Amino acid sequence: MSEARSTKPGAARQATLYRALDGAGAGDGVRTVEELRAAALAAYEHLDLPSWRRSGFWTTSLRDLDVESLQPHHVEADGQVPAVVAEALKGDEPAGLLVQRDATVVHVWLDPELAERGVVLCSLEDAVRDHPELVAEYFMRRLTYDRHKLEAAAGAFWTGGAFLYVPPGLVVERPFQLAYVIDEPGTAQYAHTLAIGGESSDFRLREYDLAGGFEGPALHAGGFELYLEANARCRLAHFQDWGGEGQEVHDVSTHVVRVARDGHCQWIPIHLGGRLTRQHLELSTAEPGADMRHRGIYFTEAEEHLDLFTVDLHEVGPTTGDTVWKGAATGHSRASYEGLIKIRAGAQESHTYLQTHSMMLSPRAKVDAIPSLIVETDSVSASHGGTVGEVDETQVFYMRSRGLSRQDAVRVIVEGYFEPIVVQLGDERLEGLVRERIAAKLARADEDIEAYAAAR
Repeated sequence: MSEARSTKPGAARQATLYRALDGAGAGDGVRTVEELRAAALAAYEHLDLPSWRRSGFWTTSLRDLDVESLQPHHVEADGQVPAVVAEALKGDEPAGLLVQRDATVVHVWLDPELAERGVVLCSLEDAVRDHPELVAEYFMRRLTYDRHKLEAAAGAFWTGGAFLYVPPGLVVERPFQLAYVIDEPGTAQYAHTLAIGGESSDFRLREYDLAGGFEGPALHAGGFELYLEANARCRLAHFQDWGGEGQEVHDVSTHVVRVARDGHCQWIPIHLGGRLTRQHLELSTAEPGADMRHRGIYFTEAEEHLDLFTVDLHEVGPTTGDTVWKGAATGHSRASYEGLIKIRAGAQESHTYLQTHSMMLSPRAKVDAIPSLIVETDSVSASHGGTVGEVDETQVFYMRSRGLSRQDAVRVIVEGYFEPIVVQLGDERLEGLVRERIAAKLARADEDIEAYAAAR
């Protein structure tokens, strides 16, 4: 997994290949959390900031980010829910809620009945102390700390964090909610979520990445790991909105999900804002009968830069899955989505496909959609496809002939483009929030969209 480091002082390490973690992880159930922290710190001391490059035409670089000036900002754990979280979750009745503000977990609540039935929701720091054997078994089983400097920083410096354990056989209808909030410029938030679904458990999990009102640079770097044991089921959603212009949040994170025998995961990430986002999202069907459904949305605007790499990894057969992502870009933004299907040797009778679709809404935006496939065995079915398109002017004309303004017609088309994924969230409040944020982005981009139509 490692690459040669540059010998030039201060040079950025180039992670030139987009590749699957492929089951690699630092955690082995033997080394303690503190030993893994120490190893990550040693890696941090000699690694450089990364840049990711595809064939010379697409580069994601952190060279302009002064990482040393960004520090964890500890606040008082006063039990209060920040306003930005309260607004996003308004009307929800969760099974549990954990909120981390900057470097500190400030609020934790769990339904007492679920606590009595063995559910654990607490900061990861508390879980290390109170549930050491459970944490040691799973912590960083699928996450690494030595690919680049920010990954090492997340492994060495994480604070607070979230830990969720749903015991075997338990079915929980209401969602567990986790929220990471940055509301101070100059903050480095090193976050880590560890979630475990015991055998035959069934639950929902939502993670929100949100920014309060501030101007200036900030960093969110961390890891998310979810492990579903045999026959466990989880409906997972990530909602990322790091704010608009002025809030220069850089997000460099790795998210992994592992599904065991006959388990199922539906995973829907929503990316709606951030100055620079580079995420690696990997979902593994790791034992026979495992199934996954990976759906995603992104919408970039202004000067935002988004670089997503997703992996549908089939480690054994028979397993099943599919991946569908949709995106849009306005302003001067850049959005790149690469989706990889990897079917290992020995994973016969695996069946999966990948679709990626992107919509250009500005003459100045740039979008890449790159599906790819690695198959190391036979007797499988796997396919992929990708499109980059524009608003259909025939549809706009038809709607205007029925009395809609051009602005309303475009809004209906774009919202309809995303809607098949939005409705799969199965969460009325979250669906409404996504529609609201998409509508706001379209309103801000109205002049851009009009200019693009005129140029064509």
